[in-house]
Amino acid sequence: MFSKLSAVLPDLAPWRASRDFRLLWVQGLVTYFSGATAMIALPLQIKELTGSPLAVGAMGAVELVPLVVFGLYGGALADAVDRRKVILGTEAGLGLLALLLFLNALLPEPMLWPLYVVAAGVSALAGLQRPALDSLFARIVPHEHQTAAAALNSLRWQLGAVAGPAIAGLVVAYAGHAPAYALTAAGFALSVLLCRRLSPAPPAHDAEKPSLRGIAEGARYAWSRPVLLGTYAVDLAAMFFAFPNTIFPFLADELDADWALGLMYAAGSVGSLVLGLTSGWTSRVRRHGLLVVFGAAGWGVAIAAAGWFGNIWLVLLCLACAGAGDMLSGLGRSTIWNQTVPEELRGRLAGIEVLSYSVGPQLGQVRAGAMAGWTGTRAAVWSGGLACVASVGLLCLALPKLLTYDSETDEDSLARRAAQRDAAARPGAIPPAQDAAGSGTTGAV
Repeated sequence: MFSKLSAVLPDLAPWRASRDFRLLWVQGLVTYFSGATAMIALPLQIKELTGSPLAVGAMGAVELVPLVVFGLYGGALADAVDRRKVILGTEAGLGLLALLLFLNALLPEPMLWPLYVVAAGVSALAGLQRPALDSLFARIVPHEHQTAAAALNSLRWQLGAVAGPAIAGLVVAYAGHAPAYALTAAGFALSVLLCRRLSPAPPAHDAEKPSLRGIAEGARYAWSRPVLLGTYAVDLAAMFFAFPNTIFPFLADELDADWALGLMYAAGSVGSLVLGLTSGWTSRVRRHGLLVVFGAAGWGVAIAAAGWFGNIWLVLLCLACAGAGDMLSGLGRSTIWNQTVPEELRGRLAGIEVLSYSVGPQLGQVRAGAMAGWTGTRAAVWSGGLACVASVGLLCLALPKLLTYDSETDEDSLARRAAQRDAAARPGAIPPAQDAAGSGTTGAV
């Protein structure tokens, strides 16, 4: 009985293997929790100030340019400087922006334009941070544990994303926006304290300074790898066509279920959480491209159903199923990225990864807001879900190597595994698996 249960429960090998993984896991839980609080408060405040779905959807347009520019630069920066310093500095900056939202909310008449300015600033800092953060996991977690690490990382996000919206909805409803932003700022302050305990993560001795040439080198590598290209394209398509979160306040109004707004934001995370809690089987998967494709297609089907149904409970169930599909696709993408990308390009490729899973939602917000104003809210949701499924099918036809990816036979995966083992075998290097014994370091891998 216990063996059957352990086969589906999350694989804790990465947690046991690395002190820095444990620190980043807890830090991520804190920031995801506090960030989810702001995720509810900010669009809701714009809705209350304007009453316009297009104004809410415009957040995506405001965030897009900073995300693209700083995401690409952040990838090059992560290969050239200590990644710990990048993470620490950006967390502090995000906390300051939350404080600005708090101060604006305290005004007798809160201003609209600071909300867009802060949204752009958050996007810029996130673009700088995520390549350093994502590339750090590839260094501190052994090759064979990458899927388990991705599942645990997704699990922490879902824990924060489930509790964050639920609590944020109550905080905003009964206390106002200011307490929600104060909670966000406090969360980032705690995150900074945790990040200070991370081990240094210096770049290679021969690392180049951030430059356009370096960014172009990373882009050429990604373009030359059909499997990587497929993961980026599938995620972009799924998020562009089927990311309706920004119009949830209007969908709740149309369903006469204003009370369920927080649940709508949390439902996808509930589905992801359930999958995460039963993700032990994913550590035994070798065909991670199939996870990407089936997960993205399942997301599209579930979003289409959420837009079609008029019963709030069926909508919530569909959103939960969509969240499970999104997490399944995310596990496949993260594993492929971390198992195949060379260490010297990890930061720059992580910058491209940031664009693939962040630009899509930003553009999706604009698409959903504009489509809702044109065709109505529910039509904007279900039509986007169907377009997602169709686009995933077309991409599979155009990039068949994504479907046939096998971590045990793929040349890039085998090369990355060998490089990690060689690095760990160098004199003075400590393999990540030894960190659980209490060395307090992650090893030079």
